[in-house]
Order: sequence, then structure tokens, then C-alpha cells
Amino acid sequence: DLYEQHGTLRTVKEEANRLGLRSRRRMVESGRVTGGGPFDRGHIHHILTNPLYAGRIRHRDRVFDGQHPAIIDPERWEEIQQRLQDGASTRRQKKRDGTTSPLCGKLFDETGDRLTPTHSKTRHGTRLRYYISRRLVAEAGRAHPDAWRLPAAGLEQRVAEIVRVRLKEPGFAATAFNDSAADTISRRGLALGDHVTRGDCATLLGIVERVILAPGEMTVCLSSNALANAAKCEPGNINEGSLARTYPFQLRKRGVETRIILAEAPAEIDETLIRNIARAHHWFEAIKSGKTFSEIAAADGTHKSRIQQMIGLAFLAPDIIRDVLEGKQPVGFTSEWCVRHNLPVDWTQQRLLLATL
Repeated sequence: DLYEQHGTLRTVKEEANRLGLRSRRRMVESGRVTGGGPFDRGHIHHILTNPLYAGRIRHRDRVFDGQHPAIIDPERWEEIQQRLQDGASTRRQKKRDGTTSPLCGKLFDETGDRLTPTHSKTRHGTRLRYYISRRLVAEAGRAHPDAWRLPAAGLEQRVAEIVRVRLKEPGFAATAFNDSAADTISRRGLALGDHVTRGDCATLLGIVERVILAPGEMTVCLSSNALANAAKCEPGNINEGSLARTYPFQLRKRGVETRIILAEAPAEIDETLIRNIARAHHWFEAIKSGKTFSEIAAADGTHKSRIQQMIGLAFLAPDIIRDVLEGKQPVGFTSEWCVRHNLPVDWTQQRLLLATL
């Protein structure tokens, strides 16, 4: 009665306290008394969702008709369950509105399984976000070698960059809109360009309707409504056949980190690695002049062990150095990797080793 009248567990709890309602008082064999206190929200929720009162019985996650009489009309009980479920859905929606996973509900794999956001924490308390195949959650006890687990930030940045590049393509407005007039198409293109310039990652991802992942490729489909809103036109003016495009991509492991590499992604220049290569050449010249590691370390304000770890960069093959300067080096070839591994001096062996990263 109270829930039908007030509609929230919090209000029901407050009203039950005002009426002096208490939980059942029990005495165990030792003489200790339990219960007899005010109802908490969990207790109230349990009572409201208990099928026993509606003449039914629950077994695990299923409910069956019981052999005992109902003390609550089953139809009334069903209405209460629907109201509870609707209220929970509203609260979940409010929580999702402030989510930090803008691709939530938009990611699917080649089997049609949705990817859902999750997170973990490092031992230092850093929160790491991921998108994982829903079957990893729904069927946690089973092995799923084909399931996906992708770092959220990296995936979001790559998809946002796809949208940014796509909307700025010179011919995109001409193919995306059904308008035939050149001035109208130009106006649409300028509106999209302004949207891209002002938009952050979340804004760009808001234009995405669906992303489908498959081994080696990613299909990004834009939302006609969001695109029309950005271009200041009606959704009916959008050419639906131009919204989806497939991009090749690779997943590369670096320790426990997974990187998403798009074939058409702009080069990422590793400034730290470039600086360390330059320092290694400087240190090698100092060694050739007769200085020791300790003397070089003292002069440069660094540690002797650091010089010993990085000096191998002075012997990199010219084509490897060129790739580093252009941002085309293997994902795993970083300064951190050089600290843990010894580079071979032979250039052919260097190429073979870096090809595995």
C-alpha cells in the first residue's frame, strides 16, 4: 500500500518508520534476540519483490506457481514489479547520462554481441576503462577465446579521429547529402567543418550510431539524425548509403597494454624515443673522445646505468631511425622497451627483432 501511494523505497522507509513498523522479532536457542528493528530499504525491496506473497515460488532465477494461497493479488504484485523495474531503469539511465564511456551501447562484434564498458584499478588506485564482450560477463564461467577486451580511451580516440577525418573530407558533403545545389552542399560542409573544429572527443562520438568490430577491420556507421543536426538540415536529406565505412586495423600488444592501430591513422611521433636516440649519439661521441660512462653521467646530470641502457640506440640502422622520425616504428619499440632489452648491433638482426614488436 505504501509503495503504491508514494512510489519510492526511500519514502516507504520514512513512512514505515513514522508508523512504527518493525521487522519480525526472533529469539534463537541461545536466548539472543534478533530483529524487531526499523525496516531498511533492502528489507522493504525484498518484501516487495518476494513472489511467495503472490502465491508463487522462486527457484534460482525462475518463478513458478506455488501450491499455497496468495495473500497479494498476483496482478497487483505484477504491477508493483513493473513499477520497481521502471524506477530502476530510470536511475540507471540517469547514471548512464554522466557516463565516461561514450561508445556504450554502440559497440558490437562480428557475432552481434554487444561490448559493454567495465573498469579495473591498478594497485595505486588508477582507474582503467575497457570495453569487453558481453558474453565475458553473462557467461563468466566459460572460455571465450574470440571475445574482445579493448582499452576504452584508445578505442574512443581512434573512432573519434575516424569521424573527424571523415567529416573533413572534401567530397563527404557531396555524397552524404541529397541536396543537388552546390551552394547548399557547400553550406552543409562548412557547418560540419565548424562542428568538427569545435567538437571534442565526446561530441565526435555522438555522431556515431554503431561500431562493428571484426578481426582486422572496424566498421563505423554515422547517425543520420546526429549528422543532420550537425549540418543543420533535416534527417531526410541524408544519404543513408554513405554513412557506413570499414577501416582496417590491428591490435598490438605492449606488455599488458593493447594498442589499436588504424591503417589510415596519422603517424604518432615518439618524441621521447627521438630524444633518447639523439642523446645516445651524443654519448657515443663522448665515449670515442675517451670519456668514461661515469664522466659522461656526471656531465649530463644522469645515471651511469641510464647511459648503458640507451647507448645501443646509437647503433640503429638508418632506415629504423628514419621510421622513428616519421612515426612509423613498431608500436612496441619505445624507450621503456630499450631499458629492458639489449639491441643487437647488426642491422639485419635489429630489423628482425623490431618486426616482432
